[in-house]
Amino acid sequence: MNTRQIASEYRLAQWAQAMQEHKASGESICAFCQRKGVSRNTYFYWQRKLRETACERLAEIGSESTGLAVKGFAEINIVDTPALSVTAPASQVCVEVGRYKVITDSGYPAESLAVLLRALTKPC
Repeated sequence: MNTRQIASEYRLAQWAQAMQEHKASGESICAFCQRKGVSRNTYFYWQRKLRETACERLAEIGSESTGLAVKGFAEINIVDTPALSVTAPASQVCVEVGRYKVITDSGYPAESLAVLLRALTKPC
């Protein structure tokens, strides 16, 4: 691990602690930032960085636990139809987690879809 990586991990840890402090305080983001002497832009930058890192690590854990590595990108369409019941044809795989549903061809591993959907439904 190089010096930049170590510094980045340290800053992420510091901001993770600050985000937990903010949540526990019950303050608005504006009030919290003003009290800490940081700009809202800085707060939101680090919030985004923490979410990205958490999601990356969650994906790593998911692929390690299933033995499947999901690489690349795929277009997904999220349709908010909680009352709709869709039955996938035999040539397709349908995976549901919470209110998310993904239907794809049967060649795509259902376990990989489940990992994706769990990542989507967990707060990062």
